[in-house]
Order: sequence, then C-alpha cells, then structure tokens
Amino acid sequence: MKSFYVTTPIYYANSLPHFGHLYTTVVADCLKRHYGQRGFETCFLTGTDEHGLNIQRTAARLGRTPQEHVDYVVVEGKKFFAAFWLDEAHGGYDIWMRTSEAFHYEGAQEFWRRVAAQPTPKGRESIFKGFYEGWFCAPCGTYKTQDELSKPAGESDPPRCLIHELPVDRVSEESYFFRLSDYDEALLRLYEERPELVVPDARRNEVKSFVRGGLQDISISRLKSSVAWGIPVPGDPDHTIYIWFDALLNYITALGFGSERRRREVGAKVFEKFWPGVHLIGKDILRQHAVLWPAMLLAAGVEQPRAVVAHGMWLDPQGRKVSKTLGNMIDIELVRRHTSADVVRYVLLREKAFWQDGRLGYEIIFDRANSDLASGLGNLVSRTLTMIRRYFDGVVPSPDIPEGRRLAAKRAGVDSDALALSSSLELARDQFVQGVEGYEFNHALEALWAMIARVDKFISDVKPWELAKSEEQRETLGAVLYRSAETIRWLAVLLHPFMPESSLAIARQLGLADELEGSDPSQLKWGGLKQGTRIGEVAPLFPRIDKVKVMAEIEKELAEKEKGEQAGKSRNEQQAAPSGAHATQAAVPGAPTATDVKSAPPVQGATEAQAPPVTNTQAAQTQASAAQPEGVASFITIEDFAKVEMRVGEVLTAERVPKSDKLLRFTVDLGEAEPRQILAGIAEYYEPEKLVGRKVVVVSNLKPRKLRGFESQGMVLAASVGDEGRPVLATFTEDVPNGARLK
Repeated sequence: MKSFYVTTPIYYANSLPHFGHLYTTVVADCLKRHYGQRGFETCFLTGTDEHGLNIQRTAARLGRTPQEHVDYVVVEGKKFFAAFWLDEAHGGYDIWMRTSEAFHYEGAQEFWRRVAAQPTPKGRESIFKGFYEGWFCAPCGTYKTQDELSKPAGESDPPRCLIHELPVDRVSEESYFFRLSDYDEALLRLYEERPELVVPDARRNEVKSFVRGGLQDISISRLKSSVAWGIPVPGDPDHTIYIWFDALLNYITALGFGSERRRREVGAKVFEKFWPGVHLIGKDILRQHAVLWPAMLLAAGVEQPRAVVAHGMWLDPQGRKVSKTLGNMIDIELVRRHTSADVVRYVLLREKAFWQDGRLGYEIIFDRANSDLASGLGNLVSRTLTMIRRYFDGVVPSPDIPEGRRLAAKRAGVDSDALALSSSLELARDQFVQGVEGYEFNHALEALWAMIARVDKFISDVKPWELAKSEEQRETLGAVLYRSAETIRWLAVLLHPFMPESSLAIARQLGLADELEGSDPSQLKWGGLKQGTRIGEVAPLFPRIDKVKVMAEIEKELAEKEKGEQAGKSRNEQQAAPSGAHATQAAVPGAPTATDVKSAPPVQGATEAQAPPVTNTQAAQTQASAAQPEGVASFITIEDFAKVEMRVGEVLTAERVPKSDKLLRFTVDLGEAEPRQILAGIAEYYEPEKLVGRKVVVVSNLKPRKLRGFESQGMVLAASVGDEGRPVLATFTEDVPNGARLK
C-alpha cells in the first residue's frame, strides 16, 4: 500500500497555539484525509517543541517546573486543536510529538553521534567545539547577521531583529558547532538533482541564493549552566543540544529513529514505511528546514524528506503581518464560537492562495461564511432536500425521464439526460483533485463553488415548485431534484477533508452517513445516489450570521479580555507569549519577550463625528497653519504630496450603514489580494445600488479608523459643490485598471 507522511512544524510550547498554527495544521489535516480517501496509508504529525530558556524562565515565574509547564501547554493545545476536528478522536493527527519524550532524547543523541562520527564533504570534523560571540534573537531562536538587524537607535542600544522588531542579545560562550559551511556545494547539488525538495520554485531559488552567498558554521549547543532545560550533549553533560538541532529531529524520532523504545511502541517498520515525509512550514522558518535540516541529514546519512513545502503568511486587513507583537492577532477560537469549526477551516483554505500571503480579519471571515456557505452550499442542500421531502415524501426520486415525458421536460428547460451536468462535475472533480495535490486549495474550492452556482441557477431557472403543480411534469421534477441531490453527494465526498463535520452532516441528510471516508474522490461516478434512498432530517448547515450583531459582541469580548490581560500583567501572572514563531529560544536572562512590547488598543465605538486624537506632529502642523498670514496660499512640497497614495478602485458592493443617515459602506477592488471596506458620508446624495461597478479614487494609505462599529480602510475622494457642500465623486472618463496609482 502507498504511504503518505505529512508534518507541521512542532509549535514552541512557551505559548498556546493561535490561528497561524491552526492554518498549517488544517492544511496537513486536509491532505491526510484526502490521501486517506485515495487509498494511501497515512501518518500526520504535529506537536510541541518543549526545550529552551524561554520555557525555563516562564516555568520559574509561574512556580512550575519546565515539565509541568509544557504539560499544561500540551493539554491546552490539544483542546484547541480538538475543537477544529484536528485530533485523533476526530480522525486528525496520528502523532502529537513532544521533544521532552524519553525516546526523543535517545534519538537526538544517536543522531548527534552519527553526525560527529562522519567527516564533512570537505574532509573536516562535522561537529567541533569553539567559542561564539554574536547577536541572538530570542523569539527567532537564531543568531543574526548584520543584514538581518536594524541599526541601533543610540550608540549604547542593541540592534533589533527585523522580523520581531525586538532588541537582540549579545551572547558570548563556549559552544559546539555544526560545520554547515562545508555543505554548500553538496546542498546546491541536492537542489539541482531534486528540485521538488523545496517548493515553490521561488522559495527554492531563495534558498539557493542564500547558500551561494556563503554559509556560516552554526552553534548547536548551550552551556547547561545557562540552558539546563534541554537534551544533554552525548559525552559532555556540561552542554545541552541547541533548539534547532534538537527540534528538527522530531520528524524522524517520532517514527522510531535512534530509539528501540519508540520502535517497540509504534512498530519496528514504521520509520521505513513513512519516511521520507512532506514538511509543511511557514516561509519564516524556510532556512532552518531547507538548508540546516538537509545538511544535518546529509551529515548523518539519513534520506532527505520528500518535500519542504513553504506557505505564505497571514496579514491583517491593512496588509500588516499578523502577530502578537503588533497586537493584531485574530482570536480564532472566538470566531469558532460564533460560527463553527468547519466555517473556520473553510475560510482558512479558501481565502488565501497557499504559496502567497493573504489578508484575514473578522469581517472577512463572516462575509465568506455568509456568501459561500450560508447562501451557497448550505442553501443548495437545504432547498434540494426540503423539496425531496415535500414532493417525494423524503425518498430520492428516479433520475430518468421516460420517453413520453421528454418533450414536456424540454419545454421546461430540462435535458432528457444529465450528461452536460455530469461532464461538468467530472471536470470540476479533476480540477479539485489536482488543486488539492498541488497545494492550490483555494482553486480546488473555486471549482466546486462554480458547480454549486451552476446547480443553483439550474434550480432557479426550471423552478421545481412550478413543475410540482403539473402531474405531466412529475418525472421531470424528480429528475431535477435527483441531479441536484447527486451533485450534493459528490460535494460531500470531495469536501470531506476540508469540512469533515459538515460533510458528514450532509451525508446523513442524504441518507449516506457511512460512505465518505471510503470514497475515492478521483473515482466518483455519476449515479451513485440510489433511487429510493430515504433522506434524513433536513436541518440548516450554516445559519446566516448577523455580522453587525456578532461584531459588536466580539468587540465587547475582546475589550473585556484586553482589560483582564492588562490586570493580569500588573499582577505578573500572564503566560509569556513571545512571538508565535514555530520554534524560539531566549538567549540570556533579562531578554525581553514580545509581550513586553505594547500596542495601542483599537478605537472602540467611534462614530463619523469623532476624529482620531491629534498627535504632537499634527498639533505642530496646526499651529504652523494658524500662523500663516490671511490671504496667503499655504504651499506644500512635492515630498508632502508624495506621502498621499491615491489609487483607482472599483466599487463591488455598496450598502447603507445601519442607524446612520450619512454613511455608505463599500467594498472596493484596488487590485489587491482582497477588496477593502471603505465608509463614506455620501448616503444623502447617492443610492448605493447605483454605485456598484463605478470607478472611484481612493486614498489607500490612510490610517484605518472605525465608524459606527465598521473599520474604514481608506477614503473615497469627492468634490464639495455648492453652498451646501454636496459631494460629487471623482471618477474617470476612460477605462483605467483597478489599482492604478494617481500621480
């Protein structure tokens, strides 16, 4: 039997998982379920990286041992993932890997010994003891080169990490080193011989460029006197193994590498069965997985992974990186409580191209849930099965239209057979399978939603409720509903890896509860839904979300949570949560964590009459303006004008803001990955439905602000005409592409 082994990074146990961790884990879960449907024997690993000084410090501050602390994080992390059907009980991960396990100690030490016993490709020692002094970023868990650091603010200040924007530490101590510099040529040959090792191509090219630029030997141990919470170096108990040389090994020690104890637990041949595997990672840890890890495996004589697959990162609606440091992290568990686990899973996989960065915010999630799930898939299932229950007593009708009824069917706009629909479904099926296996999850889902739209239109066009009034059209009615129900069966099978709970609910409503996991999506054939099948109870799958109400509730909960966290900080009781990086390690006592960096809380309850507070710079500008003599023009420089970025946007949707006579709420396409939400005070002069499709000018780099509980992500430009200041929107007489910049 073919096998498929997929891993996520093991998440650093200094903080609880968040939606960045959730995304990678949902992708891995989706792949595991898909390949399981395809007949592969699968293994899916996730887990926790549990060593390092950050954990040691946090545990001491909370009055726990490091082991007690990581045990707590693991319990809470498993609860978090279980809520999204990612745990063993729901068919998710097979292994929750923990680097504090005894078998991992054995495997890591055996790996160290193998590397130490073999010379480098250039004939030198692979591991040697030396002395290291350099800048160390605690959240990254890596030493930084000068081009990875910002310039110090003052002569006595340390530089800052460009990723986390935190001060780095000067570390000077004895250390063991891995002679990475001797593996440059071997790595470049490896990338050429196996281009599929690092994907996508852009990431592989990035890695090749990095290696060609010259590799530095890497510190792989810490003195036990500074980092006691780690795996002892074989033969030298005064040192513990440095975090990456420890953490990366989890992918093979979990399968039994280097530990007879583990091989007895999981089976003697598990390593041989599943290794090599596919590593899913965020692009922020690409170098560790695509440079250091392959070099380590070369040094130990272990086979390379099947692929290191690097995905893009999540940004907030303003295009900023999502992180706890910036304070713009989405509380995804809060979203789940207002929607469902499957809504979250679907949006994460639908909203962003896997390889690219993508934007996500609360309103983006709710808009997608309402449009795609409530009005799309959920509506199709509900209307189809409700009509089967109403018109055929809950029994799936015949798909056939007898010869004598085909003319009547044709008059109703229904083909005598389902060939056109089934052919389209087969094409969508093939596109879907290709998309999933090529990591193009959003395109795979687009193919299915195109079919949902097609069948929805088919139902609306032929009007089954009208056919039901004529006995002559009884068979036509049955064929129409059968075709829709059979399409839904295909959707349930195909969507099972993406939305396991909802797909099972669809199958139960179709009367096919036990037929999903054993159905190979690539082999779906038309006609699998049998005439006479009794459907189950019909219930809404995705209730429509009252976005205004839910957003108000979320803002209230977040405000209360922030208040509680601030109180907790003052009592020094809050968990440390440095960065959300996959693996991190603080360097020396006193190193700040990301929670030490405070961001301003969001504006709550702003209205169109409330302007943001005036800054000192703005106040100075106001004073300067006031000093300008009356009647004299106030000039600006070209540099001042260049600060304002104006772009062409197309209005996609427009609606009035509840409880406001002045505000309209737009979604505007500026040629970006996702449209923006913009509010404008023109409701007294423009009807919203007449603005859809219109090209407008948008100030795109204006700081977002909240109006009536909605965030406005820019400003639409309008002229002020007449004594009453009637707004007239700025637009174009020629065709201009969305996103074009005005100069």
